[in-house]
Amino acid sequence: MELGRLRVPPVLERAGVDELLVFRAPLRHRFRRIDVRDGLLLHGPAGWGECSPFWDYGPAESAAWLRAGIEAATAVLPAPRRARVPVNVTIPVVGPADAAALVAASGGCTTAKVKVADPRSGIAEDCARVEAVRAALGAGGRIRVDANAAWGVEEAVTAIAELDAAAGGLEYVEQPCPGVAELAAVRARVGVPIAADESVRRAEDPLAVARAGAADVVVVKAQPLGGVLRALDVVERSGLAAVVSSALDSSVGISVAAQLAGALPSLDHACGLATVELLDGDVTAHPLLPADGAIPVVRASVDEPVGPAEALPGGLAARWAERLDAMCGRLR
Repeated sequence: MELGRLRVPPVLERAGVDELLVFRAPLRHRFRRIDVRDGLLLHGPAGWGECSPFWDYGPAESAAWLRAGIEAATAVLPAPRRARVPVNVTIPVVGPADAAALVAASGGCTTAKVKVADPRSGIAEDCARVEAVRAALGAGGRIRVDANAAWGVEEAVTAIAELDAAAGGLEYVEQPCPGVAELAAVRARVGVPIAADESVRRAEDPLAVARAGAADVVVVKAQPLGGVLRALDVVERSGLAAVVSSALDSSVGISVAAQLAGALPSLDHACGLATVELLDGDVTAHPLLPADGAIPVVRASVDEPVGPAEALPGGLAARWAERLDAMCGRLR
């Protein structure tokens, strides 16, 4: 993990932010087609917040992530209803042996989310990965798969049937297709529940999936939705079961997402907040890793050494400073 300090721009100073860092962490396994995770950390009177939109997101979409970081650093978040949040282990596109090893090292997680439909992995490889996870979890564990909107309707219907058989029953399939109409079509033809992720966090109208009857579960992420308060509002108005998930955050972002999960009126599914273990390093000496299949609802602080921003490789600090300026221009 590498950390560098940036100057706080006036618009963030006026919002109450008093410290701004850039972080960079390699990933232990290639995930979401990236090998390194980086982003911004913002400090204010309420603690630390995170703003780490992926590099393929433009300024307008990324501004929601900045609003979430500002909220976490400066606002009082809702009081939690629970002290711990059950979490799932995330299985990237790895071979069966590695998948089983990740389950064994997951800190007692009894639910696994398995990534599928990656260009590097066909349906046979996906099923083998799912079968290995089932064997590692045992009959009582839950398995969900995430296709990241990679399939069309017909491909999704076929793949879901095969994966459901390999899992001995899936808890749900996350975002099998990109569009709301496609999700609704798949949901009408399969017996496995459908969860919507991209159709919530990247949508102009995150409630469209609920109105269309296109999902059984909404996956909510604090950063992409603009913060904890807006995410809670989306869940309430959707009327659907909710799963709080990570945006591949550092422990700072995970701790804010845990506040969101802790504040939900009900929580029937494990949350996707055990992703710090995918990072090779963290911003804190006390990373939010699962124990007995859960993480605590606490706020994380930055306590790792911070160096000059110019020391970060690849001009990363300058790139984030430029990107931050573009995001600030889209705040409203």
